Amino acid sequence: MAMYVVGHKIPDSDSICGAIALAYLKNQIGEAAVPTRLGDISPETQFILDRFGFEAPELKLSYAGEEVYIVDHTEKTQAPDDIDEATIVGVVDHHKLGDLTTSTPLECWIRPVGCSNTIIKMMYDFYNIEIPKDIAGLMLCAILSDTVIFKSPTCTTADIKCVEALAEIAHVADVKELGMDMFKVKSAVEGTPARDLVMRDFKDFNMNGKLVGIGQLEVIDLSVFDDIKTDLEADIAKLKEEGGRHSVLLLLTDIMKEGSQMLISSDDEGIIETAYGVKPEHSRVWLDGVLSRKKQVVPPLQDAFA
Repeated sequence: MAMYVVGHKIPDSDSICGAIALAYLKNQIGEAAVPTRLGDISPETQFILDRFGFEAPELKLSYAGEEVYIVDHTEKTQAPDDIDEATIVGVVDHHKLGDLTTSTPLECWIRPVGCSNTIIKMMYDFYNIEIPKDIAGLMLCAILSDTVIFKSPTCTTADIKCVEALAEIAHVADVKELGMDMFKVKSAVEGTPARDLVMRDFKDFNMNGKLVGIGQLEVIDLSVFDDIKTDLEADIAKLKEEGGRHSVLLLLTDIMKEGSQMLISSDDEGIIETAYGVKPEHSRVWLDGVLSRKKQVVPPLQDAFA
């Protein structure tokens, strides 16, 4: 029976590219694996798949009775709804440990790096498996995305070295140019419904018993949101009520100015000032230097709720 390799709900490029790359590796070492996904493909991920000639993994929402290898998360809120009825055989992740538990031993590759695909590159090296050109392209794009072309504070020397090695395999001459092409795709928001934008890169977190949703939109110029910001604010308020969440936060991240404006819908906006030391005005706050949800947004917010 083949294992299913799957990332988190509302998958980003790391989840999709990681599922494909890890499933290929597993098959090469004699462990049957199938890449799958838990949601729609984002425009950036579609750009990457098209660039290197891949179809999106199968959409599969139920995993009861199956063996599952988890990529890019360990949070139950981000996992398949029936994950408790599946057997988790492994985890590859670069986030804080979440609340997924298992009844049997499992393989764990968890490292404090900028991207799960950096860890998967380490796995290829460990098993001495050659990385095909097209898969190397997927992996390097995922790392460029997660590290914001090396600007994110989550970026490590390991991420940079992996991109250099993968670029050589994939015959990519200018990785920063490729990264900017990806972020230009991310910045094309005109005509996209507010809900689609809010949910493009959205994750739910359990923070001391409170459900908090955090979305992020990374662009090369925040002016693309000038005409739709009020629509985004109205939608996060609706999303908060629909999901019974304590808070929904939307980060509008300018990768060139290296900072984020946070739009806030919360039962208690004081939690934002406690977490970041800045008082919201009109349910908005500018967070200078903040690019990473994983490293700069979630940890202080988690501490504030605790």
